[in-house]
Amino acid sequence: MKQRGFEIVSDYSECGIVLPKRKTGSSAGYDIASAVDIVLKAGQVTLVPTGLKAYMLADEYLGLHIRSGIAIKNSLSFINSQGVIDADYYNNEDNEGHICLAIFNHGAEDFAVQKGMRLAQGIFYKYLLVDGDEYGRGERRTGGMGSTGIK
Repeated sequence: MKQRGFEIVSDYSECGIVLPKRKTGSSAGYDIASAVDIVLKAGQVTLVPTGLKAYMLADEYLGLHIRSGIAIKNSLSFINSQGVIDADYYNNEDNEGHICLAIFNHGAEDFAVQKGMRLAQGIFYKYLLVDGDEYGRGERRTGGMGSTGIK
């Protein structure tokens, strides 16, 4: 039985996407790369497609963190500090669970990202519930990014 991992989104199946790997035996994060060449405009947020989706157990989430070297050297950050990919985001009807990175360029110049450039690290986390939480009894996710914040 699969517990957690990464898969390639259908639309990117023929694009040469490489599944994330940890670089060292003690690395916590799986390096996540850009699926396309894209320019991060100065002073703007850009959604960078990864061509990936992630599956995990129901009581887990995937935390996305910008890689420190690229952030420090190029004045980049995630607009929401850390991305959170919920377990039910996987294979949702809207976008199949495609993970995109919301990167803000704090710099004065545009930054060119090349396909395959490692931008983020993904770390799988367990989370805790409060007393009385009716685990697994919420609404079913039907949308993609930002779909739980509509109401």
